[in-house]
Amino acid sequence: MLQQIIGVKVIISSELKQKLYAAVLSDVLDGMGHGGQAMRPFVRPLDESLVLLGRARTGGYTNTYSVEDDENPYELEIRLIDDLKPGDVPVLGCGGPTERIAPWGELLTTATMARGGVGCVTDGLVRDIKHIRALEFPVFHGGIGPLDSRGRGRMVEIDRPVQCGGVTVHSGDIVFGDADGLVVVPQDIADEVFERALAKVADENHTRDELLKGSLLGDVYAKYGVL
Repeated sequence: MLQQIIGVKVIISSELKQKLYAAVLSDVLDGMGHGGQAMRPFVRPLDESLVLLGRARTGGYTNTYSVEDDENPYELEIRLIDDLKPGDVPVLGCGGPTERIAPWGELLTTATMARGGVGCVTDGLVRDIKHIRALEFPVFHGGIGPLDSRGRGRMVEIDRPVQCGGVTVHSGDIVFGDADGLVVVPQDIADEVFERALAKVADENHTRDELLKGSLLGDVYAKYGVL
């Protein structure tokens, strides 16, 4: 099921993006004993009308304070972006909230879209936001600022577990974000999480329908067990 969801069959992926939402995935993860999978509230969507669903590709940053004349401070960033596959989402851990590191902007967005990437998640800053919004590219960020990462932050690792927005993220995990926030679904339980989430959405729809008809909340909760 999961390979049909993520980046292989766009129609099915689009259907899931319409049916699911971050809150129901968070609830399901809570019920499965994974209560720490929602990023901290400061990580917000650049455009609340967009939904993000894809596979994480992780990059970890550290603070820097100088750049040598003969070095390329973007070397690992470039390597990560050029290696993206359709359905991938760069997840960039910058130790946020931060006022120093802005790892994401218009040109990385353009390069990611060309590779088939479907979004970006970072607890660092984002810039060039008017251009990114015009591209309708989902970005979850830890703040907005004009700063270049050069001389302030450097990517030091790729495809290793990173802390981003308070969640440990591994390459291959599934990230889902909407106006409520960003949830990370561990890859080894992703199939079960999505199946349970779809079932919970169906129960919530039944609950809503009965409440609109005038049924008491207590009675409906006893019947479907969702709230």
